Amino acid sequence: MTQRKSYAVGTGLFIVLGFAALAYLATQTTSVANVSQGPSYDVTTQFANIGQLKERAPVKVAGVRVGQVQSIALEPGKEVADVTLSIDRKYGQIPVDSVATIYTSGLLGDQYVGLQYGSAKHYVKDGSRLALSKSTEPLEAMLSKFFGAGAAADDLGGTYAVKARFTNVGALSPGAPVKMAGVAIGSVKSVQADPVKLDALVTLSIDKKYDQIPDDSSAAVFTSGLIGSQYVAIQPGGSPDMLKDGDEMILTQSAMQLEDLIGKFLVNGSPGDKSGGKSSDAK
Repeated sequence: MTQRKSYAVGTGLFIVLGFAALAYLATQTTSVANVSQGPSYDVTTQFANIGQLKERAPVKVAGVRVGQVQSIALEPGKEVADVTLSIDRKYGQIPVDSVATIYTSGLLGDQYVGLQYGSAKHYVKDGSRLALSKSTEPLEAMLSKFFGAGAAADDLGGTYAVKARFTNVGALSPGAPVKMAGVAIGSVKSVQADPVKLDALVTLSIDKKYDQIPDDSSAAVFTSGLIGSQYVAIQPGGSPDMLKDGDEMILTQSAMQLEDLIGKFLVNGSPGDKSGGKSSDAK
């Protein structure tokens, strides 16, 4: 009888300790443990996609917690989330050009905001806004980045549209990066086939801060690495006039096919576009 009673007590203690361990792990992997301590100041930023980010989620610098997410709200009339970060006052030297990025703890953990310091000599203050941010990445974007397409910080300051025509876009798709000198400056907004000119009309959405691109610049469809995804590269021209919203780029180079690459390697030349690098609309 005594042995059975001690067995029951031991089983009960084991269950209680198990629940206590689960409760502790829950507080360490969710926002329950992320309670602000001491005085703080608020900094706002915007994200195009917050994923599963929640209030009271940690804000970290170099993996060290420096604050928490105070509030999350949708920008009225826009597909943008306003996120307020509550930063401990002892971390008061965060450069104004720092980048706020949404990360995930481990493979299936909670999401948090990571701050990557910039190089500005001015620091954020209470009520300041971090202009540079990078949203949580969907699986498709992560795979694209893995294969070499790369990505840029979300541009929430506005864009302008530029069109370009290609005789062959290969596997180019909306959302692909637009790069200049290897740096992402925008993305492909749409890819449509023109039933009249029988070519592909590609609309490029370019960050407004890159508004000094000459209007005689050329656009080419390239592939990242050997089997990576495709993107549009812009080679600046020398015209004194700049591209504006709604303009169309005349000089284009279509995606190179495997047969063209083999021919270029064997013959030291490429058939390319018959228009000598120009799109089919320049007939």
